[in-house]
Amino acid sequence: MAQIQLMPDHLSNKIAAGEVVERPASVVKELVENSIDAGATWVSVELAEAGLERIRITDNGKGMEEEDCERAFYRHATSKIRNENDLFHVRTLGFRGEALASIAAVSRLSIQTSTGEGAGTKLDLEGGKVIHSGKSDARQGTDITVEELFFNTPARLKYMKTIHTELGHITDVLNRMALAHPEVKFTCVHNEKQIFKTNGRGDLLQVIANIYGVNVARKMIPIETETLDFKVKGYIAKPEVYRASRNYMSTIVNGRFIRHIPLNKAVMNGYHTLLPIGKSPIVVLNIEMDPILVDVNVHPSKLEVRFSKEKELFEALEDSIRKAFRKETLIPNVSQAPPKPKKEKSTQESFDFNNDHKEEAHRKREKTFHQLVNEGEKASEPERESVYSDQQDEVIREMREELEDVKEPVQQEPEMEQEVKEPESTSRVPTMYPIGQLHGTYILAQNKEGMYIVDQHAAQERIKYEFFRDKLAEVDHEVQELLVPMTFNFSRQEALRIEEYNEELEKVGLFFEPFGDNSFIVRSHPQWFPKGFEEEVIHEMVEQLMNEERIDVLKLREEAAILMSCKRSIKANHYLNQSDMFQLLEDLRKSTDPFTCPHGRPIIVFFSEYEMEKMFKRVM
Repeated sequence: MAQIQLMPDHLSNKIAAGEVVERPASVVKELVENSIDAGATWVSVELAEAGLERIRITDNGKGMEEEDCERAFYRHATSKIRNENDLFHVRTLGFRGEALASIAAVSRLSIQTSTGEGAGTKLDLEGGKVIHSGKSDARQGTDITVEELFFNTPARLKYMKTIHTELGHITDVLNRMALAHPEVKFTCVHNEKQIFKTNGRGDLLQVIANIYGVNVARKMIPIETETLDFKVKGYIAKPEVYRASRNYMSTIVNGRFIRHIPLNKAVMNGYHTLLPIGKSPIVVLNIEMDPILVDVNVHPSKLEVRFSKEKELFEALEDSIRKAFRKETLIPNVSQAPPKPKKEKSTQESFDFNNDHKEEAHRKREKTFHQLVNEGEKASEPERESVYSDQQDEVIREMREELEDVKEPVQQEPEMEQEVKEPESTSRVPTMYPIGQLHGTYILAQNKEGMYIVDQHAAQERIKYEFFRDKLAEVDHEVQELLVPMTFNFSRQEALRIEEYNEELEKVGLFFEPFGDNSFIVRSHPQWFPKGFEEEVIHEMVEQLMNEERIDVLKLREEAAILMSCKRSIKANHYLNQSDMFQLLEDLRKSTDPFTCPHGRPIIVFFSEYEMEKMFKRVM
């Protein structure tokens, strides 16, 4: 008797559903993608019990004819792929023809759809089988309701998480969709309470404000670059805004949200040493390319892709991020409020009460906007529309003015002219004049903008790091010959690793000579190695060599520079005189990235004059 048999359709559909429909969020993703492919300009999502009880997706897309509606629920039925070549020119979000069949196989589903010409079509399906068909109204678009998800696969229900967890996955999907398609108006209602909404005006910054809040949106920097093959556009957060996971890094390729670890790594390389170790930025990047350069047919969920010309894309992305930051002053302000326009110092008698009233109105407006968008407070639909159409526009308008504002170079304080000579001004870091030291650890400085607190250890780490990084990159090292060679004993594994990568080690200034079993001597080293720490540095560089699976000379130099900068830098509780403090601040201003130490910790914190006056109630 034959052992191999064809699976019945209902069983193969359930297996396919297991690949495509992992949880309610999967259903929302697939159906919303279909709406966008249909040209919808608005999409409504209604949920009951985080989608486990009911998911309803309504749109104003082009709809389907009766014949297409029934055929759409067949496995691998698609309007997007006609031949093999089409697989390599995919321009739509859906194309595999699996979604509707898979969703219908594990739910009770009803659909109403119309092209707007004549009566529409209505179908009811249960477990993937049509149990009723008829006519519907002629409103153009599609309305799909999915109820009792996994009713016929109860084992799948055991893997569902709490309502809050499942709802979190759905809102994450909608967030990504909104970021990928700011031109589409999205609304989401859960248990009759609105939890998400965008206005569909095509403004990505507005969507970012909706999702992450106005304060985060204020600290986003626009980024744009273009090569012969790629066009990258979007927003990157200033380094002071970071999160503990990479879930806040959103990459959209040709309108499709994707997850791509190497691409995320390229973004992190662009931030380089500007982020604390273990932290990730908030980033929204929209990448456009010829579909032939990206393979989206890698996984049923279509979240994973493969790129052609990957190296060129990553290099362009890293370079554009670094260039964007080099145009910015990345000094964190202790205040979360927007910067206030500079005004002449005034006495208490000349307060502008009208401006105070405007400030209060702005705070109230921003609070209302934040609460309605992010906290889901109850409000009538007209109230919400008012917030989005008037208040949000004004907030975003102010944010754009702040993003586009270019600060004038800070001029020297008149009262300091006799103490120090005015150095060349810079647009990224203003001239700061030291006024003292706190606990032998922090330099207090000032200029006409306000007060600065500088971490002296972090500042010198940055200065030394850039010095050692440049030195390690030099072909000819300035070598210090040793009267008595240093001897190093390693494990067998370490010794083999050193022998294997001896050439790479020489490129960073380490010259090992074999000296018996698992032993080496070092007769010389670069003369700029940290004095008194030479042996410790060499040991730690070998440890770095052991911890890397693939040896990259550039990365080895990078780690070595960070290590040596820490050894040579001023420590806490080290008191400096006025001249030393001023020189340190000036050296910091001349560095390439003077805002964070090599480990990503901030170097400078700023207190504006306005904030100081506010703390002391000079302004109310």
